[in-house]
Amino acid sequence: MANFFKVTPKTQNLGKQCKLKISRLDFNGCGVGAYQQKTIFIDGTLPGETVVAKVVEQKNKYYRGKLLEVVSPSEHRVKAACQHFSSCGGCDLQHLNHAEHLVFKQQKVTELFERHKDVQSSVKKSKNPANKITLPWQESINSQAWHYRRKARIGVQYNKNGQATIGFRQRASNQLVAIKKCPVLVEPFAELFNPLNELLAKLSGVNPIGHLEVIFTHVNTLIIRQLVKMSAQDRKHWLTFSELYQCQIMVDDGKSIEPLTACETLNYRIDDDITLEFDADDFIQVNHQVNTQMVAQALEWLALEPQDNVLDLFCGLGNFSLPLAKRVENVIGVEGVDKMVIQAKKNAADNHVNNCQFYQADLNSDWQSFSWAKETFNKVLIDPARAGAYKAIEQLVKLNIPQLLYVSCDPSTLAKDSALLVSHGYKIEKIALIDMFSQTKHIETMVLFVR
Repeated sequence: MANFFKVTPKTQNLGKQCKLKISRLDFNGCGVGAYQQKTIFIDGTLPGETVVAKVVEQKNKYYRGKLLEVVSPSEHRVKAACQHFSSCGGCDLQHLNHAEHLVFKQQKVTELFERHKDVQSSVKKSKNPANKITLPWQESINSQAWHYRRKARIGVQYNKNGQATIGFRQRASNQLVAIKKCPVLVEPFAELFNPLNELLAKLSGVNPIGHLEVIFTHVNTLIIRQLVKMSAQDRKHWLTFSELYQCQIMVDDGKSIEPLTACETLNYRIDDDITLEFDADDFIQVNHQVNTQMVAQALEWLALEPQDNVLDLFCGLGNFSLPLAKRVENVIGVEGVDKMVIQAKKNAADNHVNNCQFYQADLNSDWQSFSWAKETFNKVLIDPARAGAYKAIEQLVKLNIPQLLYVSCDPSTLAKDSALLVSHGYKIEKIALIDMFSQTKHIETMVLFVR
């Protein structure tokens, strides 16, 4: 008996073209419309646009489509500045006017806050039913929209013939886009891809490089993740590259990072006269201009007084701690990574800051028994990773600190943590976007809570 292929409901619309209108952007900056009574997500589209798309994925509750044509473009649509925008996964919003980036991000933060009843009950309700709450938004912290990123990892992949591709990951893929230039990177590195490609083609050995990393501070730095022992000839190639492109080079063998050329210590300046030293594998904020403004705004919002005793949780290298210490009686900085604590202590000593002590602690576990937690603080700053600070805040609210400044790099965890703070008597006094990652969907926020 012959077997005939029968189209199942899960595949019957794959490959079909559809014409539809985009109603909004989701939290990833992807256009959202409706097709066959289901939600359809289409990258590269904007609210109000009529588009033609092809269905490329079909699930029980939604479709994904590939944009084929913009029939009626949004007034906010602009031509992407990067030739790789349609394929590279690094940026999400280059097709949207930059001023509208902030509108989109502010709306997303508000929508996330609206999901929590505690937050809803603590802020004013808007007369506009589409916007249930009105948060006390302040002016956003901005920088130049291009050439702002001072630190980035550049991927390296080899094909079966040993030819290297360098660049960034494609959207929703582990494969790399072969980048020719990147307008998001700071100027010294934006057009370094072709020279690097040429150099990698000369290297000996099989798949010798894992990835490359660039860091720009007062000096250009290139870090090579070396997978095999570097040959003498390869060393000469890199030394020539260093001289030609005026960058110091370090080699990471997976165990340590050692200089290949004469290397200056990595550091950056903050708050006019503070120099923060860091190692190549330490976390630093990638947008120096925004970081400078962010620290200044934190100092302003906390309305610091000489008698203040401030707690800085998730303090890192002392990015906030040392500027705080210049203005108050005492600062306690706490960080989970011991290596960062050691560096923060050195930074305090190097900058002659004597009223700032640093401690190591896992802030997502029980830390209230530590001696530093038994001190009396009247202000606190928290700057957690994307996972947020829920466990830390559960303990922090017991300290009855009147003012709390939260610097967030994830709006979902910020909304959850904010609801917890509000439920314990805190009020949202101010909130502002921090445009740390221009052209992308990533949202950073600063919120001032008062009790």
